Amino acid sequence: MGYILAIDQGTTSSRAILFNEKMRIISTAQEEFRQIYPASGLVEHDPADIWSTVAGTCREAIERAEISASEVAAIGIANQRETAIIWDRRTGRPIHNAIVWQDRRTADTCARLRDEGHEGFISSNTGLILDPYFSATKIAWLLDHVEGAREKANAGHLAFGTVDTYLIWRLTGGRAHVTDATNAARTMLYNIRKGEWDEDICALLDIPVSLLPEVKDCADDFGMTRADLFSREIPIFGVAGDQQAATVGQACFEPGMIKSTYGTGCFALLNTGDKLVQSQHRMLSTIAYQLNGTPTYALEGSIFIAGAVVQWLRDGLKVIRHASETNALANTADKEQTLYLVPAFTGLGAPYWDAESRGAIYGLTRNSGPAEFARAALQSVGYQTRDLLDAMHADWGSQDSANILRVDGGMSANDWTMQFLADILGLPVDRPKVVETTALGVAWLAGSRAGLYPGLTEFSEAWAVDMQFKPNMEAEVREKLYGGWKDAVSRTLGAIG
Repeated sequence: MGYILAIDQGTTSSRAILFNEKMRIISTAQEEFRQIYPASGLVEHDPADIWSTVAGTCREAIERAEISASEVAAIGIANQRETAIIWDRRTGRPIHNAIVWQDRRTADTCARLRDEGHEGFISSNTGLILDPYFSATKIAWLLDHVEGAREKANAGHLAFGTVDTYLIWRLTGGRAHVTDATNAARTMLYNIRKGEWDEDICALLDIPVSLLPEVKDCADDFGMTRADLFSREIPIFGVAGDQQAATVGQACFEPGMIKSTYGTGCFALLNTGDKLVQSQHRMLSTIAYQLNGTPTYALEGSIFIAGAVVQWLRDGLKVIRHASETNALANTADKEQTLYLVPAFTGLGAPYWDAESRGAIYGLTRNSGPAEFARAALQSVGYQTRDLLDAMHADWGSQDSANILRVDGGMSANDWTMQFLADILGLPVDRPKVVETTALGVAWLAGSRAGLYPGLTEFSEAWAVDMQFKPNMEAEVREKLYGGWKDAVSRTLGAIG
C-alpha cells in the first residue's frame, strides 16, 4: 500500500501520475481530448471524453509502474475548475456537454445582474467577480436551455458538479455526490465566509440547493471507487481545484507566499492565511485549501490565455510546429521592434474582467514576422502576470508578500519566458525540482490522509528549487516596456463597445 494515484484532469488533457511512498513520480499517463467550439466564445467538453481519458490514464499509469492496484493506498483528484456539468441522478447521463470555464455565453446574464445591483453582495459572500467564468450562471443557463431540465431539477432528479464531483460520482458508481471547499468556492454559489452554499444567490439564479454536492475538506473521505474499475475498491482521500492543488504542491503554506501556474491560462495565488481579504483591485478572494475544517484564504488573479497563446501560434497562425520552437524564435526576434500582443481571445481576466474584449496586436511593421510574433506572445504572459502581482500587492501590502515567485505548469519549462517574467517583475522566479506541483499537491493531500505521507511542516521543508531566474533588466527598460503594455491594453479595452 505504498503508492498514491493522482488524477490531474485539465482543460485539454487528462493525466494520471503514480507517486511512491517518498512522493516521487514512478509513472505517468496522459491523453488529450476533444475541444468543442459551438460558436465564437463558446467552449464545451463531452463528459464522456473526460471520463474515458481519466479512467484510461489511471489504468495505464498503474500498468506502466508494473504494480497491482492493491498497492495503491489512495486516490487524489485535481481538476479544471468552474467547468459545469449537470447529470441525471437516475441514469448518470449528462443532460448537455460540460460548459468549460473559458465559455462566455452568459456574459449578458452577468451584465444584467450587475446592472440590477447584485454584484456587491455576490462578491462579498463568494469573493468572486460577477463573471461568466464561474459556474453559477452556467448552471442557470443549462437549466433554462435544456428541455425539461428545470422540472427535473426541481423534482430532485438532477445533480450538478464541477469536474471533480462528476469524476467522483463515476468512480464511486453514483454513491458519492461530493466536492471540496476549493472547488465549491469557484462556483459563485458558495459563501466562503460561512462555509456553506449561499441560499440567497441560489434563489437569485433559481438554482435548487438540492442540485449541489456536499462540501468537504481537501483531505477527506470522498468515497470508495467501484471494485470493477481497478480490481479492488480504492479510497478517494484528496480533492482540490487544480490551482489550489498547485498551491499546496508548491508548499505555499505561509501568508504572503505566491505561486503562479502556467497552463492553458495563468493563475497566481497569494496566501492570506486566516484573513479573508476583500480585493479593491478586482482580484478574487478564494480558499487556498481547507484542512481540519479550517479554511486558508488567498487572493487570486486569473489570466485566461497563457500557454494557449503558444497553441495559437501553432494551430492558428501555423508559424511553429512545436511549442518548444518559441524559445529559439524569440531569441532571434528583431530588437528594434516592440510588438505587444494582447491575447484577449475569450476576453480579458483579472484585473480587467472584460468579457467582450478580443485579441489585438500593436506595433506591427513590414518586417514583423514569426520571430517577433513568438516573442510578443511569450512576453504577454509576463506582462499579464505583472498585472496580477501589482494588484495583489496593492490589496495585501507588498511589505507582507514574499519577494520570490514560485512557478509551475507546462509553460514554466520555457526558460526564455521565465527569464522575461523575472525581468518584468523585478523579482526572482523559482522553478521547483518537482514541476508536477498540481499532481504533487493533491497526492500529498490524499497521502497524508492515508497516513503514508508526512505532515504539512515536513512536506514544506522538503520543497526544493531546481532553477532560479534572477532579474537582469534595468528598471528604466522594465518600466518602459510595461508602460507600453498598459497602453496596448487600454487601447484594446477602448476598442470594444
